[in-house]
Amino acid sequence: MLVYHLYSGGKDSSLAAWILTRLGYDVRLVTVSFGILDNWRFAREAAENLGFEHRVLYMPREILERAADMAIEDGHPSNAIQFIHEKALEALASLPEVERISDGTRRDDRVPLLDLPKARSLEDRFNVAYIRPLLGIGYRTIKELTERLFVVEIRESEQLEKADYEVELRHLLRERGIDPLTIFPKSHYQSRVLGWRGQL
Repeated sequence: MLVYHLYSGGKDSSLAAWILTRLGYDVRLVTVSFGILDNWRFAREAAENLGFEHRVLYMPREILERAADMAIEDGHPSNAIQFIHEKALEALASLPEVERISDGTRRDDRVPLLDLPKARSLEDRFNVAYIRPLLGIGYRTIKELTERLFVVEIRESEQLEKADYEVELRHLLRERGIDPLTIFPKSHYQSRVLGWRGQL
């Protein structure tokens, strides 16, 4: 059973991918890019270190432009990140070979997170199964599991080389002459998986 898993290279999406393999799925990791930067390479490096197949899904720059407009209008990134995530899931689900999609969203995520009606709508509109292995797991448990499984680099978001939606969104804001720290939290830490614990 093949599942296409949205992958940033962070601890949540890596743990979700590991759980999917334990459930018997053949997992293909997919990182979204708008073609502005090549930051997807950090997810590819993590995927290769963990032994997963990886691909990049390029999405139209217009989606990122709309997200930037939303972030500027709102003065915070929540709706913009949610918008990108929903569009990424739709783009992945629309690929002809895809029957199952997944992501690393967890129980205590506020953004991005599809509520039940949106998740059902996604499945119905694209005739896919949407799997969220971390939906019932909180941050504390995820932290314990990822510390046992992975070597993880944790740094402030502006300093971490990573492959999530935020990187290109921050870059686009800078291109527009806007300091991302006027929209994103000034002190926000994120993770990047470097490999399996004990193998590096």
